[in-house]
Amino acid sequence: MLLIFGLRSKDRIIGSRLGRCEVCGAAAAQTLVRRTTKFSLFFVPLFPVRAARYFVTCTNCGRVRNAAADEMVAA
Repeated sequence: MLLIFGLRSKDRIIGSRLGRCEVCGAAAAQTLVRRTTKFSLFFVPLFPVRAARYFVTCTNCGRVRNAAADEMVAA
């Protein structure tokens, strides 16, 4: 019997806003991304294995960092 299983992470863009990047210092669009990780069986996602995580990505330099709670509300 063959059993194919694993974990899959999926990113979804929540929104974006204009802000100053901490790394490059440029005023560029900051994209808010929600990442969910689910258990998959035969390439079908079944249930989440960890809570959703939020990240902010700078469109100028590409830096990705964890999002604070106030940033999630602002987007």
